[in-house]
Amino acid sequence: MDVGEGSLMVTPFAVEVSGDPTAPRLVVRGEIDVATSPQLRNELNSLMARGAQHITIEFSDVSFVDSSGLGVLVGTYKRLREEGSGTIRIIGAQPSVRKVFEITGLESALLED
Repeated sequence: MDVGEGSLMVTPFAVEVSGDPTAPRLVVRGEIDVATSPQLRNELNSLMARGAQHITIEFSDVSFVDSSGLGVLVGTYKRLREEGSGTIRIIGAQPSVRKVFEITGLESALLED
């Protein structure tokens, strides 16, 4: 069998937002890395500028998170905490992504079972 360029199933990065402006839900797909983390940061900053306080992020279709992606999430977490009692929770993380949060000690701060 010939393995061509189109054989890899890579989910393109995408962010969909729904829910209440103060408690939005994001569905993120693809890889969160140095190329895509600025898009996630911009979306989170925009939501917070519009009053988001309790952000839920669905990660079931996220296949990879690097340090830049973690930086965006930690930065949002810190900003929400500094500005009041805001929260950011990540739900549905795949085992490989969950492992990154465990290794970095961010599991209890960001992940929800």
